[in-house]
Amino acid sequence: MPKLKSAPYGSWVSPIRAEDIVRDSIRLGQLMLDNGDLYWGELRPSEGGRNTIMCRKGGGAVAEVLPEGFSARTKVHEYGGGGFCVANGELWYCNDADQRIYAVDLAGGVRPVSPEGPYRYADLVVDLKRSRIVCVREDHSGAGEPENTIVALTFDGDVEVLASGADFYAAPRLSHVGDDIAWIEWHHPNMPWDETELMLASVDDAGQVGELIRVTDAGEAAFQPEFGPDGSLFYVSDRSGWWNLYRLTENGIDSVYAVEAEFGLPHWAFGMRTYDVGDDGRIVAAFLLDGISKLAEIDLANGGVRTVPVPHIDISGLRTDAGCAYYIGAGMRSPSAVVTVDLENGPTVIVRSSQEGIPDAGSVSVAQPVVFQTAGNEVAHGFFYPPMNDAFEAPAGDLPPLIVKSHGGPTGQTGCAYEPKIQFWTSRGLAVFDVNYRGSTGFGRRYRRLLDGNWGVADMEDCVAGARMLVEQGLVDGERLAITGGSAGGYTTLCALTYSDLFKAGASHYGIGDLEALARDTHKFESRYLDRLVGRWPEDRKTYIARSPIHHTDRLSCPVIFFQGTGDKVVPPNQAEAMVSVLREKGIPVAYVLFEGEGHGFREAANIRRALEGELSFYGQVFGFEPGDDIGPIEIENL
Repeated sequence: MPKLKSAPYGSWVSPIRAEDIVRDSIRLGQLMLDNGDLYWGELRPSEGGRNTIMCRKGGGAVAEVLPEGFSARTKVHEYGGGGFCVANGELWYCNDADQRIYAVDLAGGVRPVSPEGPYRYADLVVDLKRSRIVCVREDHSGAGEPENTIVALTFDGDVEVLASGADFYAAPRLSHVGDDIAWIEWHHPNMPWDETELMLASVDDAGQVGELIRVTDAGEAAFQPEFGPDGSLFYVSDRSGWWNLYRLTENGIDSVYAVEAEFGLPHWAFGMRTYDVGDDGRIVAAFLLDGISKLAEIDLANGGVRTVPVPHIDISGLRTDAGCAYYIGAGMRSPSAVVTVDLENGPTVIVRSSQEGIPDAGSVSVAQPVVFQTAGNEVAHGFFYPPMNDAFEAPAGDLPPLIVKSHGGPTGQTGCAYEPKIQFWTSRGLAVFDVNYRGSTGFGRRYRRLLDGNWGVADMEDCVAGARMLVEQGLVDGERLAITGGSAGGYTTLCALTYSDLFKAGASHYGIGDLEALARDTHKFESRYLDRLVGRWPEDRKTYIARSPIHHTDRLSCPVIFFQGTGDKVVPPNQAEAMVSVLREKGIPVAYVLFEGEGHGFREAANIRRALEGELSFYGQVFGFEPGDDIGPIEIENL
């Protein structure tokens, strides 16, 4: 065994470079099947954040379907998703540039289907019986908030509204013969994980929707309605306190599989799927248990449940056909990939990997699940990643810096699958603690609602408690603690830096510093999000001020770096700039990196690389280590 090189934590030379992450990485999404052909979406940072659509014909070669120069992306709710559908070899997709729906025929020709105008579309479903597309439409033509509806667009471009009146719609689904339609709708101030209404109606031969039936009760949050081959309606509901599977039949509502695990996901984007109903009377489902995905096959005839052994602990986008399951999966040591698995015989096949050039196992840090005590006699969850690099060791007695990662949402979740951006840190000798603070999804409704009225408090307390626990266990250096997060995670980061003195540095990626500004200046989907998390605005203005770091910068005394896009509609740049201005005037070390044209989350390769390397340079300057990489230093004012 070769002798390990000795170098301080943070100075290790990593096999994972920022340029490799963005050059060799793609983001996979939305799987669809059509007559044995498999389709999926790819976001490519190396092409300026372009979204394209790929296809594997039968079991053959993989090819790009979308013509060069076109990008498939919907901006409904700003987060998009569900941006294409396919039937009989013809594909319809939402075009990024003008948000119109286009058809791509078998010969590769492209033509617009939806009319010109200030409209956006998502969750596309093909209605072959009536030669039309059923989808969610977001209409920006009027004053004030955009209007959301469910519409039908004929293949020739005629538009008809099928459902209106609710604030939001999602997941329109047609029965196999096209005689019934179901969808999810909800109203301000609810978010889709708070309370939704699952609606069901008949559809006549002309496409008209009949009398509406509400399937769910008050207080339920439904997810992913799907029709079975016999016409029964399946869906996920948290009526038991957990997102479990149910079926509506002529005889009422039946529980398909009752278990303290989550079959639903926070509906941040359209087109999310956790199960599929087969023609053979079986359901293949992915559920989340303690932050880890499991794959199960459910026999509806006898109620039997069989776990399907697969090497992936993060599973999404599930589809099934002819005894095979198709999904996007990632393992603890393997990046996300489009995967097929033979449900009877078990072998998995990688159709498309999100990343090439994975480092050897000796340089991959495997997540260690942690359950720890936090405020209010509650427990919180997280995944600890120790430093790992098979070529380096630290000097005796040295302890690694710690980066606490607070996920976005805040009612999102983090898993423990291989994530190159986490390995970027651990392979350089920094530890990472990825926290599923109270309010995170994946642990049942009670845990999710522990953040109600407590955003900026409970999440911050959990990040602090988790970091302190690791310090007390002697795993990390208590004098070199950093916290980082994006969007809502950026808010948690700024709260932890402001209301606690535990952390010595922080990085906010398009984070929130002023809750009032967010309440006044954000998009429709999240415009009432804070009602439940903080309180009604302006009635509860005192709480908003008390929870906004911008008003308490006198308590902030450690270095902070801000990363922001100029085109961010969710958290506009003025949020970061207000914080930077105050810190600059106070003489606190601060850095501000502004990316022209980027929105809420960075898509271009050069910007993703600059954000990673810039954060590394920032920590190196603040914590006193020299990165092993040849990277351009970030400029820090007042240092």
